[in-house]
Amino acid sequence: MSKKAELKDPVKEIRAISKDIYTDIKKKNSPSIHMPIRALSNVSYDDKDGFFKLLEKEKIRTLTASTIKTFAQTLHMMAEAKKVIATDDIMTKREAYYVSKNWGDAKFNEQPESDTVMDDVEASLAVLREQLGFIPEEDGGAVSGNLTIIDKDPDTGKDIKIDCTKFASGAYNIPSSVEQLTFDTKAKFILAIETAGMFQRLVKHKYYKKANCILVSLKGVPSRATRRFVKKLSTDRKLPVYVFTDNDFYGFFNIYRTLKVGSGNAAHVNQHFCVPNAKFIGVSPQDVIDYKLPTHPLKDVDIKRGKDAMKNDPFVQHHKEWQKAIQLQLKLGVRSEQQSLAKYGLNFVISDYLPKKLKDPKSWLP
Repeated sequence: MSKKAELKDPVKEIRAISKDIYTDIKKKNSPSIHMPIRALSNVSYDDKDGFFKLLEKEKIRTLTASTIKTFAQTLHMMAEAKKVIATDDIMTKREAYYVSKNWGDAKFNEQPESDTVMDDVEASLAVLREQLGFIPEEDGGAVSGNLTIIDKDPDTGKDIKIDCTKFASGAYNIPSSVEQLTFDTKAKFILAIETAGMFQRLVKHKYYKKANCILVSLKGVPSRATRRFVKKLSTDRKLPVYVFTDNDFYGFFNIYRTLKVGSGNAAHVNQHFCVPNAKFIGVSPQDVIDYKLPTHPLKDVDIKRGKDAMKNDPFVQHHKEWQKAIQLQLKLGVRSEQQSLAKYGLNFVISDYLPKKLKDPKSWLP
């Protein structure tokens, strides 16, 4: 179980950088902002840490004739963050792009530009952008099962208890910020599921009662809110996390590995989002053989993703089990979906597959 990571004070960090810039200007030096290079090439992985850690490579944004616009945009973004924090408000990525239209020549032409600067600000301050009041457009995943979530009424400050078994055919939607949440549960584990369809099947048949677990729909690559929720729940309640995805490289690495150890692009905040105790329970390449599953041929992009993981991913390079799984996948030349288990009946996944997997830790991947 990973140790709880302490969060820095964002306003304090903004003031510190601003002071350094002011000091440089007074000394007639070119002011600069330091930020880590966010890429797989600048991370290391060790089981003891449990997540991708940044190495020391960094980029320095110095005020010059060619960088004046980006430098100004970075300072404007910090100023907007300070305003949002002061007013206890929020700002979506899309809103940040439109707010820049008031910045004169420093305005953004396209949203990807503002998204990049927002990420750079987060990295340079070494805080979470959620602390800055910046939130994504997309919502978090969904939750169902043996869990009571305790939230706060924003008007009264009183506790609000949310029973995740009481949503009928629906589920609890994870909010953009989860820091205020606490949990009450007697569940034995968290089952994180890639596809909404499989999540709905497990909810429909109340699998969480049979297995005494908490179901979390990742909705594909898990959002930051979903990752933060799963980490917080797992850490606070000391619950293991099992991840159930499609049998393809996207499911293995874009989804599972991102949840477990993070990504290169967000390595500066991985410690706050990663779930090092997560285990992969399927669908695996070996399952294709053992269950004679229906498959689809690997596309060129799939093959490239698998080979790239072998060559460049520190997590894969650390675990021989994943190297063997990739090699088997490439040898078979196929991929398969969670829903392929329906070959044996719509609820085979509930009656046979998951129970058998959960009783056989040797079949899990690290």
